[in-house]
Amino acid sequence: MNKKIIINVTGHETRVALLENELLVELHVERWNKLDVVGNIYKGRVQKVLPGIQAAFVDIGFNQAAFIHVRDIIKDNCKEIVQQFIKADNSGESISEENNENFCRQVTAPCVNIEDFITEGQEILVQTTKTPIGKKGAYITTHISLPGRLLVLLPTDNHVGISRCIKEEEERDRLRNLVLSLKKEDCGYIVRTAAQGSTEEKLAYEMEYLCNLWEKIQRRFMSVSAPVLLNKEIAIGCCAARDLLTLVSDRLIVDSADAYRSTLLFVEQFMPGFKDSIELHDGLEPIFDMYNIEGDISRALQRKVRLKSGGYIVIEQTEALVAIDVNTGRYVSKNNHEETIIKTNLEAVKEIARQIRLRDAGGIIIVDIIDMENKSDREKIYNAFQGAIQNDRSKINLLPISEIGLIQMTRQRTRRPLAEMLYEPCICCEGHGHLMSMQSVCYDIYRETLRKAGDMTGVKLVLCVHHKIADLLYGEEHHIIESLEKTIKKQVEICTDNRLSVSEFNVCEILIDKNT
Repeated sequence: MNKKIIINVTGHETRVALLENELLVELHVERWNKLDVVGNIYKGRVQKVLPGIQAAFVDIGFNQAAFIHVRDIIKDNCKEIVQQFIKADNSGESISEENNENFCRQVTAPCVNIEDFITEGQEILVQTTKTPIGKKGAYITTHISLPGRLLVLLPTDNHVGISRCIKEEEERDRLRNLVLSLKKEDCGYIVRTAAQGSTEEKLAYEMEYLCNLWEKIQRRFMSVSAPVLLNKEIAIGCCAARDLLTLVSDRLIVDSADAYRSTLLFVEQFMPGFKDSIELHDGLEPIFDMYNIEGDISRALQRKVRLKSGGYIVIEQTEALVAIDVNTGRYVSKNNHEETIIKTNLEAVKEIARQIRLRDAGGIIIVDIIDMENKSDREKIYNAFQGAIQNDRSKINLLPISEIGLIQMTRQRTRRPLAEMLYEPCICCEGHGHLMSMQSVCYDIYRETLRKAGDMTGVKLVLCVHHKIADLLYGEEHHIIESLEKTIKKQVEICTDNRLSVSEFNVCEILIDKNT
């Protein structure tokens, strides 16, 4: 598969696009006033402890307080239980991140109380795991992790984990033994996929770098007052090189000379074997236009996505749930109806996998595929969908197709959805996607005028409306004005104000001195 990382840099915005076979599958946008905070480390102050939900709010310097659950708080008195849990893991490898999360849920049952670990006003060291989304503040944890190119340092743990993407057992054992022999501190490591085949010298160098970084963070924690940023995640371009280059792509192309130099310096220091993969785009044509990315971004923000066969999918996103509907549209197979359904569903699940990854849709996702009677056909669609989501780096839990033809899944999301980052709610419909019909607005004006007329002492009422509503009240709905004047026994005058939206209006009165 042909994969590229394309980076567009301006003075106010950086955009990182991941292409697979020339199609956009991921887009990361960072703006100067809305930087991604995931991975940043802060010294925060506990604002409020909520025993009822075993959570707390922590001030880390944002407008909204950050949220932390008791399972995300380090518990020194549970270390012995942690070690027992690790030894009890019969999978043949060190505890995984997923198992560690399961463990945290077990030991934070009703037998523990968040008030035993933190108190209001306390200053704590935390790391952001989810960026603020909508009205929700950032999610934070005291389980710190410092990612490098080959390793992830876990200062508050003491186990060694190996990436699941490293399949060969011999290589897994080699890497585990190397890390165990090299580590001196009471800390843990996760060996990343990029470490496959790495030498002892490379691992030792990165371990020393990460340990020095952790010591620097600790010293700064002791010398400053909360809330304050202690360590910022590396620039988005370097982050793309660290996390995407060679793992999912073999080329990184950037259109800024400064970003090119900083990325190249990072790669030469930590990934010298891949410096030839970094390229500078210095052509006159904008880099996103050159790779047809702008059009893909526009389509990724549309509610309806058309398929090549003529079918289409409709994506509706709420705060915690995404509903996706598959339709055959104008596509009709030359052979039979069943073939039309299967082909549309197959094409749809591949596009759906791409769209949820591109839009960074998260939470519960429900896909309503076209009904199929044959069980083997449903399995074919399910397997195709399962294969299509393999390249998605977010954690996904996919359930089999239900009896009523629904695919149910959950997908972890750590950043703001693409639509929320690039769009804002319509000032007219407030994000509903629909406006009240002009006829309904006219009838609403009628009812509101009747309500207010009793309290108005003026001899004349004035309706300030949009010009389209005025045309309707003068024309097809003129009976509304006639009925109002007859009912309230006052003259009703219409004036236009195009500063109002079609659904907005004002009812005013004119007071006339009878002596003048």
